[in-house]
Amino acid sequence: MPFVSSEAGRTLPVLPVRDMVLFPGVVTPLFVGRPLSLLAVEEAIRGERKLFVVAQKDMTVESPAEQDLFRVGMIADIIQMVRLPDGTSKVLVEGAKRGYAREYDLPDSDDKSLMAFVLEETESPEEDIQGLEPLRRSVVSQFERYVSLHPKIPAEILMSITSIEKPENLADLVSSHLTVKIEERQDILETRDLRERLEKILRVLLREVDILEMEHSIHERVRKELEKGQKEFYLREQMKVIQNELGQGEGGSENDEMRKRILDAGMPEETLKKALHELDRLSRMPVMSAEATVVRTYLDWMVALPWNTRSRDRLDIPRARRILEEDHYALEDPKERILEYLAVRKQAGSNMRSQVLCFVGPPGVGKTSLGQSIARALGREFVNISLGGVRDEAEIRGHRRTYIGALPGRIIQKIRQAGARNPVMLLDEVDKIGVDFRGDPAAALLEVLDSRQNHLFTDHFLEAPFDLSSVMFITTANVTHTIPGPLLDRMEVIRLPGYVMEEKIHIARKHLVPRIMKEHGLKPDNITFTIPGLKHVVSDYTREAGVRNLDRQISRIVRKITRRKVEAGQKSKKGKKEQGVSIGVKQISRYLGPPGRHRTLLPAKNQTGAVVGLAWTESGGDVLCLEAVTMPGKGKVLFTGNLGDIMQESGQAAWGYLRSKPEVWGFRDTRWDSVDIHVHVPEGAIPKDGPSAGITIATAMYSALTGTSVRCDVAMTGEITLRGQVLAIGGVREKILAAKRNDIPVVIVPEANRQDVRELPAWVLKGLTLHYAETMEDVLAVALEKEKANEKPMEGGA
Repeated sequence: MPFVSSEAGRTLPVLPVRDMVLFPGVVTPLFVGRPLSLLAVEEAIRGERKLFVVAQKDMTVESPAEQDLFRVGMIADIIQMVRLPDGTSKVLVEGAKRGYAREYDLPDSDDKSLMAFVLEETESPEEDIQGLEPLRRSVVSQFERYVSLHPKIPAEILMSITSIEKPENLADLVSSHLTVKIEERQDILETRDLRERLEKILRVLLREVDILEMEHSIHERVRKELEKGQKEFYLREQMKVIQNELGQGEGGSENDEMRKRILDAGMPEETLKKALHELDRLSRMPVMSAEATVVRTYLDWMVALPWNTRSRDRLDIPRARRILEEDHYALEDPKERILEYLAVRKQAGSNMRSQVLCFVGPPGVGKTSLGQSIARALGREFVNISLGGVRDEAEIRGHRRTYIGALPGRIIQKIRQAGARNPVMLLDEVDKIGVDFRGDPAAALLEVLDSRQNHLFTDHFLEAPFDLSSVMFITTANVTHTIPGPLLDRMEVIRLPGYVMEEKIHIARKHLVPRIMKEHGLKPDNITFTIPGLKHVVSDYTREAGVRNLDRQISRIVRKITRRKVEAGQKSKKGKKEQGVSIGVKQISRYLGPPGRHRTLLPAKNQTGAVVGLAWTESGGDVLCLEAVTMPGKGKVLFTGNLGDIMQESGQAAWGYLRSKPEVWGFRDTRWDSVDIHVHVPEGAIPKDGPSAGITIATAMYSALTGTSVRCDVAMTGEITLRGQVLAIGGVREKILAAKRNDIPVVIVPEANRQDVRELPAWVLKGLTLHYAETMEDVLAVALEKEKANEKPMEGGA
């Protein structure tokens, strides 16, 4: 700042001060201890008792030089000086005028003080006091607020402030009490213009008041929280004393432990509030009351659920492929789909939309074990829920707590059992869910399996949303037509066909026999099953698409051998006789008895009126022999064999077609009112239905009417119309596999199913000859004996 003086100025001792700025008219004590400062005070006492008090720029400097000191300081009068016993001095100084150090004179010896040539501040022109009055009042008002908020400024200072009339004196006094940075106070000191100085002071006051109010608000909130905590602590201590007097002293500790478990469970905020509210209710209930037991059970379930616990996915595709190959033989399409799912999961991460896989196939083909393999490949926990026969909606959603003995539904129970919020959950037998007056469990599953809803799945018992979006749901079913449409629409169906002979033998040797031997405490080389022996078991002792019954038959054999060894006192660890047991074709009947007569008796040679048809059952594909004979009568058609309405209608359609084309089949002279025809399907105790036997019935009728033999090496399936058209059917894969299992080399399927056949693996079609039929003429051209197929049928039809 420019200091102009009519005088030449004067030389004064310099007293450097740290972390303070002295203002005019302010009296303050200074404790002087540095040698340089003590010399300056001594020098001033010997002279006019005046000092040039100036602030240091860096208060860590012990011996300041010229560059370490500001130029503008305060010419101060020494009012009093007291020497203290520790060698320091207490100096009481009063600021007189601002001064400007034009030049500092550093001492050349240790017994001299720092001196400065100081120019005194000239008298500033008279300010318009009236014009400064609003500014002065604002400064006073803000300073009063500042003092009321500042804990270190005494309130008595306000009395001296209100008595000051001159704005200049007010500015200096207020500035001296500001606890701001040294640079800001120095800037105010160097400002000569009074209005500008007051404006700077006002800006500083406004800023500091805002900061102090914020600090005060924070301190007030902290204080209230502490008071609340102390109050709660006091009340809890009182409650403990009361409970001890009542003999319920353990209740408080149990509630404290439960509170800690709730806080550590990682619940969402809203759920946490609900749990704490229930805990507060529990703390006010008698310990032995029924309601307390319900609330305690509820809280136990809440803290036991894995709200934040997850299993880490192992998305290693080669490892997953290796695990699937180790656990299952064949099933190439399901394996590929599972690997695709894992690959997309790895690539998309959290962006992947949750999918529900539905494995559909006959019993024993490995649907459940595929789910276990997926869990092992992913490194997730595996849980299984059997839905067969479930009729109560509460099995899925749980019961409300108002019911006696209420518990969460199976979904939440299995999540707790898994200990992670992202297990692989298998919903078994989803096609066998029932419906009654207790609700529809399938409808409850709609929310569970919908990726857009299940992140807020609410169990009736918990009454709080639980996120199921991380769960990988897999369902299994034997058929899909019994699954409700909306539920089936939420699932991706993957069909698992039955196994052929070669696959069953491989599964038995690689999987079944080693596991069964281990379960019976035998070593792998104690019993050896030959391939012909296994073929004999598969062909003559089992009738299934899967391998469950094969597993039972092998277990029967191993059990009998184990019993014989134990009864003879031969243990596995002694002797070499154990290693010589070989199970071939001859030994099979010894252990299992004669083969069961359950196989369908197929024609061994070409016969009249006997046709091999293909059928689909819940156990996979199967073959059936359909018979037809004619006899004198009144033109009636008789169907036996426990046939359903649809199958009987197919027979009526076939009969109508043959009668409507007399010129084609040579029936022009046939007297239909004198011929009865009887169609029978053996194994009449088993219900049979469906339209796909239409061409089979028509072929049997034609053969019986004409006396033409039907090839025994041909099997067929297809629906017939009154015009002789062959329509598409379902279950093509299962039916072709049934023909393959029964060693039938020629299969007739509808032309409309050609695309379905193309999608079959090559091993399914290996060794088979397929013929595609559009009309009944195409069927008969393949099914009848060649030498008679082109001959005209016998007239008379009998």
